[in-house]
Amino acid sequence: MARVAFLGLGVMGFPMAGHLVAKGHQVTVWNRTAAKAATWVERHGGAAALTAREAATGAEFVMACVGNDDDLRQVCTGPDGAFAGMAQGAIFVDHTTVSAQVTREMYDLAKGQGIGFVDAPVSGGQAGAENGVLSIMCGGGEAQYAAAEPVMMAYGRTVRRLGDSGAGQLTKMVNQICIAGLVQGLAEALHFAEKAGLDGAAVVDVIQGGAAGSWQMVNRHKTMLEDRFDFGFAVDWMRKDLGICLDTADQIGASLPGTALIDQYYKDVQRMGGGRWDTSSLIARLRAMDRG
Repeated sequence: MARVAFLGLGVMGFPMAGHLVAKGHQVTVWNRTAAKAATWVERHGGAAALTAREAATGAEFVMACVGNDDDLRQVCTGPDGAFAGMAQGAIFVDHTTVSAQVTREMYDLAKGQGIGFVDAPVSGGQAGAENGVLSIMCGGGEAQYAAAEPVMMAYGRTVRRLGDSGAGQLTKMVNQICIAGLVQGLAEALHFAEKAGLDGAAVVDVIQGGAAGSWQMVNRHKTMLEDRFDFGFAVDWMRKDLGICLDTADQIGASLPGTALIDQYYKDVQRMGGGRWDTSSLIARLRAMDRG
């Protein structure tokens, strides 16, 4: 069992850190809002630290799940950042979805201090984090990944290294591009079924086992039909991720016309007040268009 620090206790990080305790690891947590860390300790045990540096001191592995590029820089660097507390040979594992650019920047800084850095964004949403069945896509050195993999298995079902630093983040971009297209297609299909006078749930029951089936269809069609959108990954975060995808596409010369269009659809949902709705809320935009 390992000495682990976990930085960031949002809807994903809170249960992920809890799984580490359940697997017998010695865990110290840090969160920007100290009350959240205190609540986590009450529920899971372990310890809470006042700074990322304090949490990382003495840890063999430091896991992070924060918000964006700037959050990652802040939690890693500076006098109170994790890197200042980590010993040579310790490994930082970043579960945040960020740009490949900031990932490689942090990788180089860590390497200069004798610290390992693995980019390891996750997919599976809040339910995947709570149930410990996340898909984790990783980039970084082979030895550092091999050392960190058993720790990540506390909350991961599929954990794989895809290449050097940044490969995990690039793979997460592929994931988000797929999700955007799938959710828009499902939203249009269910909206069509409603307008045609069909029983949407019955339709899905027939087609979900065929070529049209997907995780989104199985897990989101009922709540979409019921106009409920408080199940999982928020639109605000999806737009952040799609922005990373589109910026990276410009850099590497990839064309993402469909993704760019769906990003604007999510912008429409934000304007409707749905920034904290989950990503399946694209169907709400279609219904709103019908209402004029």
